[in-house]
Amino acid sequence: MEHSNLKILNSIDNPSQLRQMNIDLLPRLCSELRQDIVEELAENPGHLASSLGVIELTVALHYVFNTPEDRIVWDVGHQAYGHKILTGRREQFYTNRKLGGIRPFPTPEESKYDSFICGHASNSISAALGMAVAAKDTRKVVAVIGDGAMSGGLAFEGLNNVSSTPNDLLIILNDNDMSIDRSVGGMKEYLLNLSTNETYNSLRYKAAKWLVQQGLLSEARKKGLIRLSNAVKSAISEQQNIFEGMNIRYFGPFDGHNVLELVRILKQLKDMKGPKLLHLHTKKGHGYAPAENYKPVWHAPGKFDPDTGELITNDTGDMPPKYQDVFGHTLLELARSNPKIVGVTPAMPTGCSMNIPMKEMPDRMFDVGIAEGHAVTFSAGMAKEGLQPFCNIYSAFAQRAYDNIIHDVAILKLPVVLCFDRAGLVGEDGPTHHGAFDMAALRPIPNLTIASPMNEHELRNLMYTAQLEGKGPFIIRYPRGRGVLVDWRCPFQEISIGTGRKLCDGDDVAVLTIGPIGNDVQEIISELSEKSVAHYDMRFLKPLDETILEEVGRKFKRIITIEDGVRNGGMGSAVMEWMNDHGYQPCITRMGLPDRFVEHGTVDELRHIVGIDKESIKKVILS
Repeated sequence: MEHSNLKILNSIDNPSQLRQMNIDLLPRLCSELRQDIVEELAENPGHLASSLGVIELTVALHYVFNTPEDRIVWDVGHQAYGHKILTGRREQFYTNRKLGGIRPFPTPEESKYDSFICGHASNSISAALGMAVAAKDTRKVVAVIGDGAMSGGLAFEGLNNVSSTPNDLLIILNDNDMSIDRSVGGMKEYLLNLSTNETYNSLRYKAAKWLVQQGLLSEARKKGLIRLSNAVKSAISEQQNIFEGMNIRYFGPFDGHNVLELVRILKQLKDMKGPKLLHLHTKKGHGYAPAENYKPVWHAPGKFDPDTGELITNDTGDMPPKYQDVFGHTLLELARSNPKIVGVTPAMPTGCSMNIPMKEMPDRMFDVGIAEGHAVTFSAGMAKEGLQPFCNIYSAFAQRAYDNIIHDVAILKLPVVLCFDRAGLVGEDGPTHHGAFDMAALRPIPNLTIASPMNEHELRNLMYTAQLEGKGPFIIRYPRGRGVLVDWRCPFQEISIGTGRKLCDGDDVAVLTIGPIGNDVQEIISELSEKSVAHYDMRFLKPLDETILEEVGRKFKRIITIEDGVRNGGMGSAVMEWMNDHGYQPCITRMGLPDRFVEHGTVDELRHIVGIDKESIKKVILS
């Protein structure tokens, strides 16, 4: 979308043109950039509020630093829409998150201005430190971390290494007190109260510069002087500074929405030796009142009227609920009757709908911040002492807790229920967010029960079953989006572990599915008259229903397996292994995600591309 009234922005095709501008024009540029993002996202939905919060920082960074030679490493890509527009993608920005268009998050595969991939939080400091060490004195490296990412364990691992490795890294903490929901935990409270006198910082910088010029301050003496400085500051300050305690120079906090001040500060810090951290206070959604006032909704609001802020929905009449809402309401029902049940989410209470039971039971529902590994081990600790945790993590983010699942849950057979939301293809957020690998990754691990419900009733009953005594570690995966049942509430029924369902009988071919993709197969079979097709909802990946497999192995020479997960190592592979181990030799066609990272687009578009849409399934059945 070309905006004729955005006169400054429309003249900038790359940061070198930005750097030629008079500094007095930068506030106007920020206003135009903010307007452009709001108007674009009103028509083409994406992550709005986070990018609005760093407009001034984005402009200042590209104004001061010689990008792309200097590296800017963004932490969560939610912040980077302004960065994309200023780095040669302004005219293509209307394609953002669309099939074949601009990618949802920065990646070096798209632009030389994107220094590193950023879809999962907390990796910027580690990656930027590696770049800074490799660069030595050839370029500047900046890590921009925010949206709650400082609560992630990898951020602290990076800080620990920054403090002990020679480097000139600049870390910018975009402190907006938010992830998707409001930030939680001790780090949030610490940053809220942290302050350093700006005059003190300025005097210290000038003094250090003078000492270097006089030949009195060598690199060997610098660390000792910094430690002395920190000790003096600690003696007169009410609060210890964790960053300076790690020998990382701290500056701030400053107003992150004053672009002229940011330029001045960044110019001062640009050539300063040693690691340093710039602390900025920003407001998520800044400059657009609806986004400022209700940040969780405006993180990714969908379509909206840019003038009024009214959200535009396509909901008409009764519709099936979203799977995450079924989870939230069901967890509340179960927790009311089982006092041992507790809930855990790593910074996704609204996204996974744990905010529903949180309202009634705030003392039994825990938001632990962006810390998936901790979420699992924290759940394991509670389970060890007799509680029944339901730990809800988006499937793609659960990859960050793989060792915790094995080491802290599976080995001890602890009764932790892991609910993997957004399993399978998620659509426009692309390869960093597709829940593609959970079944293949977790299937080899002993002691786990792994299941995927075909509809909302099955999800409720699997959750009910998982919290019964003696079930051990239990994983339930379900997709993003709506289910298939308008009348979704049902009485709870226990499901026998490792049992599937024969949904229809047939003689020509057997189709084995797991999860909601089975609903598509049911529709296809109802339309077929050419083939006699048997359909089995396997329900459990582990343990497999051996009764069904024996029946299928004896009766059918042709079997099709279908799953919304990677084909290699998934359910189809498990079925093939079982058939081989038990002496059956059917021809098995495995349908699932291919051995490549699937890019972004709508779920329907992506299913067609990878060959698990209704048309592709029908062709395979008929063939």
